[in-house]
Amino acid sequence: MSTPLSRRSFLQTLAALPASRLASRLSFTTSRASPAGDTLVVVFLRGAADGLNLAPPYGEPDYYNLRPTLGIPSPGDPQASPAERAIDLDGFFGLHPALAPLLLAWQDQRLAIVQACGAPDESRSHFKAQELMERGVSDESGPASGWLGRHLASLDTGSASPLRALALGERPPRSLSGGIPVAALHSITDFHYLGDSQSLAQLRAALAALYTGPGALCQLGRDTLDLLHTLQGLDPASYQPETSLVYPDTRFGQGLKQIAMLIKTEAGLETAAIDLDGWDTHFAQGSVSGVFARLAGELAAGLAAFYADLHRQMSRLSIVVMSEFGRRARENGSLGTDHGHGGVMLVMGGGVLGGKVYGDWPGLGQGQLVGPGDLAVTTDYRDVLAELCAKRLNNPAVSEIFPAYQPTFPGIFVSGG
Repeated sequence: MSTPLSRRSFLQTLAALPASRLASRLSFTTSRASPAGDTLVVVFLRGAADGLNLAPPYGEPDYYNLRPTLGIPSPGDPQASPAERAIDLDGFFGLHPALAPLLLAWQDQRLAIVQACGAPDESRSHFKAQELMERGVSDESGPASGWLGRHLASLDTGSASPLRALALGERPPRSLSGGIPVAALHSITDFHYLGDSQSLAQLRAALAALYTGPGALCQLGRDTLDLLHTLQGLDPASYQPETSLVYPDTRFGQGLKQIAMLIKTEAGLETAAIDLDGWDTHFAQGSVSGVFARLAGELAAGLAAFYADLHRQMSRLSIVVMSEFGRRARENGSLGTDHGHGGVMLVMGGGVLGGKVYGDWPGLGQGQLVGPGDLAVTTDYRDVLAELCAKRLNNPAVSEIFPAYQPTFPGIFVSGG
């Protein structure tokens, strides 16, 4: 068995090759066709985020009966400090106080919330629910590719950019699986070559010479070199966002910052996927403080900085926040919540009819909960995503993206992405 060759050692080896006679053959000319519609950023809250506390239905009396400890105080609760109270949205729903940084986008009517939203699967298994949701199917018999992968494959934008699809992390999520290559990275700087300008020029020339021939492999090599060349000129440490808000110094916050950099670079990015983990709050979930509040604050701070930084690009940008399912309506004996069913989605962008909570509220009373005591799903997550694809991404191939499903558009987006 051969020893794996690291990317860095491979580059260092090639840098030592004589390459002066090859320099004239070097060409980095990535095709950077603009997206057919919006650039899409998908944020997945892995672990099943508690939608009842992200957007608490404080106008529902049973909410507090079911959550005497974990319920978020109502906006007018005199026993809670103003900083601990839910932020009123429409007289019935509120925002968790840790989501306060998103209030500007809500007031701009560029943020919408979809309550009682989710998938038909009732397994309450993280693995199965994420698998089916990212594939965009109802059961295991559907296609193995992901819904984002099928979207990209069914939409010919004429782009040859290796950054057409991007995943922040170790590997691309299942949603991006398919026939379109996906770039996966932790940090842009992971792809920087460290060396002086002369050795860098030699390296680039040597690599380019390896892929001068015809064929798919050589084309893939050239695309990879184009990607490396684009990323070489970007430095997250010196990046100056167009906002006074600070991106959180976390993997999620720094990932959003780098997505913003690539959008501004106009490198052909059409879709980016990023995760925020840790939402499986069976124990000591907390209410206005604790692990859940910390995660909600990290989510809000990152998205608020992203929103402010890309205000000039917001008319051609859509952000979706989703999770595999919600949490049990009743808090458990460990001051946490167990796996549930109905959850919440957040959508943000210039084409969003925001400032509104969407979805038919099923209620939390006796006879209204489903299964072992969960919020019912009244809006299929594919309805939201299908409308997004059709109206904002300008992809009419909804039946290919979500096969064997007939979506009903909730009316969240305006056409014209």
